Amino acid sequence: MDVEKAPQLVQTGPEQFEAGLTYRYQMPSGPGPYPTAVMLHGRLGTEDVMWVFRKTIPQPWLVVAPRAPLPEQEHFSWLLQPPDKWPDLAAFTPAVEALTRFLRALPSLYNADPERIYLLGFSQGAAVAFAAALMTPKLVRGVAGLVGFAPEVPPEQVAGKLDGMPIFIAAGAQDPTVPYDLAERAAELLRRAGADVEFHEYAGGHKLPAEGIKDLRAWFNARA
Repeated sequence: MDVEKAPQLVQTGPEQFEAGLTYRYQMPSGPGPYPTAVMLHGRLGTEDVMWVFRKTIPQPWLVVAPRAPLPEQEHFSWLLQPPDKWPDLAAFTPAVEALTRFLRALPSLYNADPERIYLLGFSQGAAVAFAAALMTPKLVRGVAGLVGFAPEVPPEQVAGKLDGMPIFIAAGAQDPTVPYDLAERAAELLRRAGADVEFHEYAGGHKLPAEGIKDLRAWFNARA
């Protein structure tokens, strides 16, 4: 696969209609069906910002980055979230429904392997990825959540839903946007749900440092 080739933008036509969201994708070479990484940007982002993490994803994988459906301040968000408010699981329903339609379209559009679809989310995108795993666990094989949080939900409500699902969590020890304790709470919730959680703490704020890139690449390579 030529990883230097620019990801293709889809914002009109039958493919966009079937998927329900605008997105960029990068096809692998060789025969499918392909293991697939779906990269979910954070609040006030676009489908373009997540490609910095492309280097952590193995070859040959199909890589796709959808644009969140809600316009906000000339960018896009998965849900409109007041500052310092951490939504409950029900608040993520519209975002998860849009993502579910998108994921279900990928096998027919790009020969994605429906048994090997992984979500990689940043900040609010990580929360959407966790919510999607909790609400539609059969659609998702694993989740990597970067400097994100989990939806508020009683642990007993999700107990056992993620039996053995591999989850990577990266947290910034000095994160001013998503406080570190929220990442710890997310890890505990997902463990209570039965997930196999790999938790990483990094010095710094709301970003993934070079050490985190290395750890994330190792996590994805283990999935390959």
